[in-house]
Amino acid sequence: MNTINPTTVTSRFDRTRARLRTWFGLQEGKATDAVIDETLRGGVEIKGPNLWILMFAIFVASIGLDVNSTAVIIGAMLISPLMGPIMGIGYGVGIYDFALIKRSLKYLLVATLISLVTSTVYFLVTPLSGEHSELLARTTPTIWDVLIALFGGLAGMVGVTRRERSNVIPGVAIATALMPPLCTAGYGLANGNMSFFFGAFYLFSINCVFIAVSTVVITWILTPPHKRFVDNRIERRVKHLVVAVVMLTAVPSVYLAYRLVQEEVFSAKAQQFVKDEMALLRQTHVAGTNVTPSRKLIEVTLIGERVDDGKLKEIAARLTHRGLAGSELVVHQIGDSRQQIDASSIKASIAGDLYQETKLELANRDNVIAQLQEKLQQQERDRSREADVAKELHAQYPQVTKVVLSSATQWDAVSGNAEEQEVTVVYLASAKPLIAAERRTIERWLQARLKTERISLFVGRHVS
Repeated sequence: MNTINPTTVTSRFDRTRARLRTWFGLQEGKATDAVIDETLRGGVEIKGPNLWILMFAIFVASIGLDVNSTAVIIGAMLISPLMGPIMGIGYGVGIYDFALIKRSLKYLLVATLISLVTSTVYFLVTPLSGEHSELLARTTPTIWDVLIALFGGLAGMVGVTRRERSNVIPGVAIATALMPPLCTAGYGLANGNMSFFFGAFYLFSINCVFIAVSTVVITWILTPPHKRFVDNRIERRVKHLVVAVVMLTAVPSVYLAYRLVQEEVFSAKAQQFVKDEMALLRQTHVAGTNVTPSRKLIEVTLIGERVDDGKLKEIAARLTHRGLAGSELVVHQIGDSRQQIDASSIKASIAGDLYQETKLELANRDNVIAQLQEKLQQQERDRSREADVAKELHAQYPQVTKVVLSSATQWDAVSGNAEEQEVTVVYLASAKPLIAAERRTIERWLQARLKTERISLFVGRHVS
């Protein structure tokens, strides 16, 4: 009979534990306690340049939310300094430094107020409007946001405590999304939408609390030097307070997540129910399905052969067996009292559409005719002016017998590019040669008379 040596079991256990520590230990590559302490304390303050960076980042994030641009929002999250005071709170709790906690809370409160004011001002003055997907995504926090903030904060604190700096903190800033909820809260204030404000601010609070909690956890694991209490009961109270804050923050999000999951499950079941049941109907097709989970309402629009009420009641009776008890099935069919469509209404609709199209086409045609008429009138005015110019030139210089005026485009022969403004080309036929002084005088007179500096004057000899 084989017996197990207790010493051998203990030895194997110790080796396994040592191997696990090698793989998962946080001590390898860790910066010194002094460096960690300096880094975390140094990131707490948000004032001076950091305050301006925060406001600029809020503006960038608000614009990203307003134009529904994910890339712009990510850029704003990368330049935001909000992570510093949040991690400072967690580190202060972890080492029981209440002075650091108070200082971090002060800067976080100031940063939050300034962020809310900045985003509210932006959304008050922006000409854009509309609740885009990026805004709506920050108004319903759930347990998934809690998990993102928790694991993101853990990754961030591990990254901060390393000797070599990495891109962990920027990644955590993107994942936990501190800026967009604050901007969405500002949008809610600017538009008087309190559900937006409270939902977004709750999401921001979740991120703050669980990033701080993650910082506390990693700090306790690394056991840096911390303040000691004369009475251990105070230390226990601090830990109990941390747990209480975590629970108070997380419980509402769990409820919201549960409700969201229930709604998604209901929608999936309803869609599958409609797909399965309506597929059995011959010569009838589903034109559209609308599911409202909050009211447990399933609306179906059918086209094709009409389904009698008895058959529809049989289908509705099967809702309970498909996990949709208490739901209401509303079926719209072409021809029933709720969606009456007759030939006269169709004719009226078509006639109305044709009238609108014809009216628009006639308006466009009138606009083109008006533009052509304006061009013709301008040409007549130009011809009249050119005739006056020719007469006036002949009166001043009787030797000028012919005048040709034309607008032309001047080209650069080397590059082949056209100059921006047109040139007025003037050709004069003179019975006697014009001296240089006369040519300069005529050119200046033409510039004043035609109200343009761009004159190209050419003089030729009149041949009888």
